Amino acid sequence: MGSVREKFSSQADVKLLAEMRKIARSEGRQLQALLDEALRDYVEKKHSGKARPNVRKAFAESLRDFDALYKELAK
Repeated sequence: MGSVREKFSSQADVKLLAEMRKIARSEGRQLQALLDEALRDYVEKKHSGKARPNVRKAFAESLRDFDALYKELAK
């Protein structure tokens, strides 16, 4: 069963909304599905107080791959 939905009205930056629509089209998804995903991600981030797992993984990989470079840049 689907969740109960509530309509609401808001505004968004024109370029940001256009980019969201472009992503939705390229993924063959509805804009509403992307907005739901973005809201869920935001709420999860705020509740957990830490980055999403895929962000933490990308950060760890970056540290592994570019550790020497980061140390040089820090000098």
